[in-house]
Amino acid sequence: MIRCNLSTMMGARKLKVSDVERETGLHRHKITALYKETAVKVDLDTIDKLCEFFDCSVGELFEKVAG
Repeated sequence: MIRCNLSTMMGARKLKVSDVERETGLHRHKITALYKETAVKVDLDTIDKLCEFFDCSVGELFEKVAG
């Protein structure tokens, strides 16, 4: 199972979905799906923009967990 750490990263910076939407230009539904971990697939462009915004690696944004 792949876990998305977007909600943790947003919480640490006290960001709302609308803040991330405004700063990255990503659509709200993409951010919300990742935040709630309901996304089935994610575009590389989306991953790139989030990693750039949060100044993190792909491995920090996503992680493989047992399950």
